[in-house]
Amino acid sequence: MAISASNRQRWGDILQDDQDRIVRMAWEDRTTFDAIFEQFGLTANEVVKFMRTQLDSKAYKRWRRRAGERGHLKHQVQIPENEMRFKCSRQRLDGSTKGWK
Repeated sequence: MAISASNRQRWGDILQDDQDRIVRMAWEDRTTFDAIFEQFGLTANEVVKFMRTQLDSKAYKRWRRRAGERGHLKHQVQIPENEMRFKCSRQRLDGSTKGWK
């Protein structure tokens, strides 16, 4: 799967902190592709391509396997209504819990 020059250019314009945040959000089970789209404007397919450029091949394959196994949770419309989403009381808005042991 080739990545277009326009996508590479667009992703190059994203700040490094935001690129790191997208990668963390994509790895999280509780964060949907819809949430990534709302914050950064990347569709699910664009997130997959973005992750390919950000991760080494072994990590990318591991992420794809994990996202595939839990894929029903990565799309908001496919999450069962009775499933509650957990957020730790110590978690910051950016998703980190830095400083807590």
